[in-house]
This record gives sequence, structure tokens and C-alpha cells, in this order.
Amino acid sequence: MKLYTVNTGFFKLDGGAMFGVVPKSIWNKTNPADDNNLCTWAMRCLLVEDEGRLILIDTGIGDKQDAKFLSHYYLHGDATLDKSLASLGFHRDDITDVFLTHLHFDHVGGAVVREGEKLSPAFKNARYWSNPKHWDWAVNPNDREKASFLKENILPIQESGQLQFINAEDGINFTNNFDIRFASGHTEAMMLPLITYKGKQILYMADLLPSIGHLPMPYVMAYDMFPLTTLKEKKLILTEALEKDYILYFEHDPINECCTLQQTEKGIRVKDVFKLSEV
Repeated sequence: MKLYTVNTGFFKLDGGAMFGVVPKSIWNKTNPADDNNLCTWAMRCLLVEDEGRLILIDTGIGDKQDAKFLSHYYLHGDATLDKSLASLGFHRDDITDVFLTHLHFDHVGGAVVREGEKLSPAFKNARYWSNPKHWDWAVNPNDREKASFLKENILPIQESGQLQFINAEDGINFTNNFDIRFASGHTEAMMLPLITYKGKQILYMADLLPSIGHLPMPYVMAYDMFPLTTLKEKKLILTEALEKDYILYFEHDPINECCTLQQTEKGIRVKDVFKLSEV
């Protein structure tokens, strides 16, 4: 097995929304906001080469939305999905599987491209993986979350015939080295990859824990649909990660790719910070 960090650029989101009830005077120390109260966040995907498959976990925001939509998120940085794949010696046509943790636009936007007036899967040789609960939640969205579920990011995947579903009832093994944890605080049935690599277990945090700055238990995003469920899931998974010495891989932390954990007087906190390439 080989793992590769795939950077797709940075975007900005409101700091208050990202940290919920935590005062700005506290979170601004670790994630400083600009004059518009916006903080910078990464869109860091993961490429898994294993068992003859090339699995891309999440796809970033993509570039097919109109200028007005993209202007709300201040995309910046030189990295793109295609550039990052090329730097690793791959092309999007090499991808065999696209594993979508969930279908919010900053995770699935790059899964579909616009070619003239046509919307098509960006990875023509890949199977796209979601799960029935989350898919139904996304295509029949509630009023609060519907702005994050854009039909142009989602429906072309199904229409292409490339969509596959993972059923939790069938087990949590995606491959021999790739298990799945489900979490439903941020959105219904989000999937967190748990990957065994070089004798370690790496947990892809998606939006359960966007950054190291979200490690303290009360630091829960206002974007989460069910914040008390997020709180329970954080306690459960971070306790498990501490006991089993997981490596956490961050999708949105603008600086830190990975960390391990330690118990402190203040609770579970960062132990060591490093890049995936250093594992």
C-alpha cells in the first residue's frame, strides 16, 4: 500500500460558523481570521494505492461553479486536483474508485466536471462510493443544509451509472486495509476511512474534526446538523484514537496534515504533528 497527500487548494469560511459557541477571542489564537472574520481552510484529499486499486478520498470544491458562487469562498493557492495528481505521476483517468466521505460541495465538487453544457463524472474509469442513508439525505435535503448539497455535484454521478453504495449492515471493510467509521453529527451517515498503513492506523477525519484547533470537546461547528451527536462522536472516536494510537489525518487544517494524541489535564490534545510522508 502507498498513501499520497492530494492538495486541491484553500478556501475561506466564517470563523464563528467553524467554531460554534466558542468565543472568537479563544479560537482566533489558533485560526486567525481576516478583516471579514473569515479563516483559511485546506481541501486536502487522500490517494490510496492498494490491491490494484487507486482510491481517491474526496475531491475538493472543483471549478465548475459560476464566479458568483466561488466568490463567497475565496479560493486561493496554486494547488488543484489535477496538478496534485500529476505531481504524483497520476492522471484522473487512473482513478479506480472515488470514496466520498459526504456530499457537501467542498468534498464532492471536484467529482463532476462541466464540459460545455454537459455535466459528467470527472473520473470516467472510477466507481463512486457513497451510502444509501447519506445519498437520500443529500438528494432530499433539509432547508438548513440544502445550500451545501448541490444537485450538479451529485446527480450526474448517479446518471452516469458509476455510483455504488456501501451498506453499513454489510460490514465496514472497504478493502483489507481500509475500514469505515460512520458519524452522523455533522451530516447523516458521513463516512470516515480508517486505513492500516505501515503498522499504523490512520483515521481520515473529514468534518468530524476539521482541524487540530477543533480537538477540545466543545469546539463543534455551527454547520453541524446535530451538534450534541457530534460531541458524543468526538468523545468516542478521540478516546479510541488515543487508546489505539491512531494517526489523525486532517482534510481542512490549513497547516497540519497529521497528528497523534495524548491525554493532558485539559483533555485529549495533540502529541506530535507531522506530514503523511513522514509516517
